[in-house]
Formats: sequence, C-alpha cells, structure tokens
Amino acid sequence: MARLRPLLLLCFAALLAACSSSPSSTLGELPRTPQASTQQLLQQAQDSSPEKAAQLRLAAAQQSYQQGNLKQTGDILRQLDLALLKPAQQIFASTLAAELALADGNPQQALAALQHPAFERLGELPLDQQIRSRLVRAQALEADKQLLAAARERVESAPLLSGASAEDNHEAIWRLVSALPRDELQQDSDPTLSGWLALGDTVKQAGTLNQQQNAIEHWRQQNPQHPAALRLPEPLGKLLRLEAQPLTHIALLLPTDGPLAGPARALRDGFLAAHLQAQAEQRTELKIELYDSSRIASIDELYQRAARDGVQLIIGPLEKEQVRKLADRQALPLPTLALNYSDAGQIAPPQLFQFGLAAEDEAREVAHRAWADGHRRAIALTTRGDWGNRVQQAFRQSWQELGGTLVAADSIGQPVELAGQIARLLQLTSGDTPTRRQDVDFLFLAATPQQAQQVKPTLVFQYADDLPVYATSHLFSASNDRTQYLDLEGIRFAETPWLLDSQLPLRQQVEQKWPQAGSSLGRLYAMGADAYLLAPRLNQLLALPETRLDGLSGSLTLNPERRIERSLPWAQFRNGQIERLADTP
Repeated sequence: MARLRPLLLLCFAALLAACSSSPSSTLGELPRTPQASTQQLLQQAQDSSPEKAAQLRLAAAQQSYQQGNLKQTGDILRQLDLALLKPAQQIFASTLAAELALADGNPQQALAALQHPAFERLGELPLDQQIRSRLVRAQALEADKQLLAAARERVESAPLLSGASAEDNHEAIWRLVSALPRDELQQDSDPTLSGWLALGDTVKQAGTLNQQQNAIEHWRQQNPQHPAALRLPEPLGKLLRLEAQPLTHIALLLPTDGPLAGPARALRDGFLAAHLQAQAEQRTELKIELYDSSRIASIDELYQRAARDGVQLIIGPLEKEQVRKLADRQALPLPTLALNYSDAGQIAPPQLFQFGLAAEDEAREVAHRAWADGHRRAIALTTRGDWGNRVQQAFRQSWQELGGTLVAADSIGQPVELAGQIARLLQLTSGDTPTRRQDVDFLFLAATPQQAQQVKPTLVFQYADDLPVYATSHLFSASNDRTQYLDLEGIRFAETPWLLDSQLPLRQQVEQKWPQAGSSLGRLYAMGADAYLLAPRLNQLLALPETRLDGLSGSLTLNPERRIERSLPWAQFRNGQIERLADTP
C-alpha cells in the first residue's frame, strides 16, 4: 500500500484535472432558488467579486420575475454583464430577457436575446431549462408571425414534454399549422413536421364539412403513427364529431329595384360565377333559388316561402334596415347569412350570420400593419359623416389596444379647408423655415379617391412629404389612371385579393362577361363569390372559431358575434402603378 500511495495520488490528481476541464465545469451551474430576498441578493452583489455579483444579480432577476415585478426584473438585467457568466447562466439570463421582451410585446427583441452563442450548448442543460428556452422561442416566433418556424420549434420540443405541457404543445402545433397559407404547407426535412403540414393541407383543400371529415380520416390511415393521428387535435376532433348535413338548397335574397339594385347585380353575378365554377369542377349539386327582397312584404312571408321551397339557408338581405329587423328577432326559422351588418352592439339571434365589406375591418388592418412596420404615434384624417366617424373609431380602438397613440384626428372638410386642416394636425409653424411636429410616425387616411388625391400633394406642400400614409381601400378606384395614381404616390393601402391579382381564374372568367368586374365594383363580385364560399362552411366556422378561409374579398374569420371579419393584403402606389407589398411577418 505504501508503494501504491504515490500512484494513487497521481491518479487522483489526474482525475481532478479532468473534472476541472470537463464540459460540466465549463458550462456552469444554473441559479438555484435563493434563501434571501431580492434586495438582499442585490446588496450582496455590491460587496462581491464581479463574477459572483453577476450570478447574484441573475438570481435576483429571476426571483423578481417570478414575483411579477417586470420593471424591477428589467432594471436588474440591464445591470448584468453576460460576459461574466458561464454558458448555462448566459442561456438562463437570455431566456429570462426574452420572456421579459415578450411580456412587453416585443417579439423581435425576444428573438434577438435568444440568438446568444451560448445556446449552442442548450442540449447540455437540465431538461426543464431546455423546455423553458425552446417554448419561449416558439412563443416569440409566433408573436413575430413566423408561424412555420414556431411550429418547427414546437415539433422539435415535443419529445421533451409530458403531461399537460405536452398536450398544450400538441394543440399549439395544430393552431400554427392551420393558420399557414397553403403555399407554406409543403414537405419538410423533418418527417413529423411534414406530417403536420400535410394534415393542414388536406384539411384546407377539402371544401365541404363531409369532404373535410373524409380527408382527415384518409390522412390518419396514411399516417397511423404520427402524433396527430395517435391523438387528433381537439379542433379536428370537433370537426369529426359534427353531424354532416350537406347543403343542397340556398335562397339568394337581393333587390332588383331601388338604389341597391346595381350592387346587388354584382353580388349576384359573383355568387353565381363561383357556383358555375364549382359545378364545372364537379364540387357541388347545390340548388339556388333567387328571391327579390324589394318585392317581399315581410320577414315572415320570406321564411314561409323559403320553407315551402325546401330552402336550408338564406343568403341576404343586402338592405341594412332589413338586416336590423332580422337582428331584432329572438330567433329565425332558418340559418341566414346577411350581406350587410346590423348596428354595432345589437344582439342578433343565433341563426343570423353577417357578412359585408366593412370599412371597420380595413381600419383595424391599417392599425395592425402600421404597428408591424414599427410605427407607434399616428394622426388620422377621415371622411366627414357617420361612415368616417365609425372608421376613425375602429382605428382608434384597435390602435390603442396595440399600444399606439393617436396624437390628433380630424374629418376631411371642403377642398379649400384641407390645407389648413393638415397644417393644424401637423402643428405647422410659419416663418423663414417652416417646421412641423416631429412626434408623429404616420397618417391614417380613410377617404375617396378624389379626396386622397389632394392629401398627398398637400403633405408635400406642408413639408411632410416624408410622412408615411396608410389608407383603407376606398381611395383606390382601380381605374388604371396613371395621373391619378401619381397623385397618390407612396400611399400604402389595404385591398381585396380580387383587385390586386388580375390573374385570378374566377376574376378572369367574370371579366370576360362583365368587364366592370375589374373596376372598384370588383369588390362586390368578390364578396358575392365569398358568400358562396361561406355558405356550406358556417357550421364549421362555428365549431372551429380559429378557422380562416382564403377568400377573394380577404381572409375570412367568424367572430363571437357571428360577424365575418376580413383581413386584406397590402399594396402601394409607386411610379403611377400598383405595387403589391409583402405580407407582414
């Protein structure tokens, strides 16, 4: 033993040296639950070495975050020098910073925090920290509208999870996949994600409820071991449980006389064109009955006639007053998809769905687009009257909910007043070097083409040619008038897919017979086609509120009040032409 002792000492020393240079020692330890208060930890940090002080501050930041004190957490993290921490602690601190950024509504800042080089060693950390960091990344990607990347992150995280967190993650994957446009539902190198994407695509391709149910079952048979086949996401489970009642008979209720006869014809022709296209593709055996709302004496007479004819669904009326009367009823004898909206706040019967080209939808679109583009302070200029007031209020509410500030607002008066109105909104000062307020990021505009043509030149005259302008579709005449478009140079606006894509097959078919479908009237043709799209899917939208239909008047969803809401693509006027803008991330 005496002779072996030196050898044992040498081995022990070698073992210590190996441990000191092992991956675990270079990785560092994660903060533990401290026994001291946040203030005590911060006090200790003041009297400690720089490395120890950084660790104490990290523990204090985590404790403060757990207690819900986000401001204090941010203050502590700003004092933290990540370079003084080891990789595990850097990952912990960066994850905490990302959580804080998400709580503050800043997903891009969160994603930046999660780019720290230390994350290359995330797989070496304890399982709970791996899960925490990965799920924060998934949440940040989703908040930043990177839905496919968020789904991929959750698919990769799934094997780490169990229990309720696994179930929540499973449902979140489907929520993300089902929100993707079809062009993103392509094969992926990850077979599990590929299966999810194929499921999303097969559900989107199917038209009617019965077709969707068959498509889901067919996918399950082809992918029996996929996580979604072993446990179908809850929305798809609901879809399978819905009783398939094929829609075979519709009444289209529109006026043939009066001030709405022209818009009604465009709606009717768009609806029937979509029906003929479906028939040509052998996708329907639907019977359509045409009713004239200008010749029906009462609501009761309407539904009595529909019952005699065997109608299952009424689409219409278009007249707002008639929609108000329907909304006043406690119940309706048949499901009805009105082509206009009742008054805001009016509680409608459960059988009444409402769909229209609501300007309020576009005002909300402007708010979301401007916010996504990084703007935070707005001024608003809208058409004078009830319509303009409603649009301005919808923008104000949505903008403030996002966290934006509406600095000032006005209604467009007579042309001779416009220069003075814009000068007041911009607080323009006179003198040798006129100046305007600098605390405004953009102008929200809801105006006619003629009004909008005056706004942009006036902004140039008022030393505000660099002020971005975001507008509703109402300024776009679709006239292909280059002179008019030049007066609107640089203005961004929301518009229907129908008017932004002249290559749409249905639009091309309709324009051959009705050339005016390529003008601003095209929005009504698109709405008619989308009423046809919605008709067999109303029960699906009720059962699956997150369902989004890609229509020709916009991307369509159903809100809790059973009103169809539209999201629209974006374009801008550039050199006398219309330039399609990329979707926001």
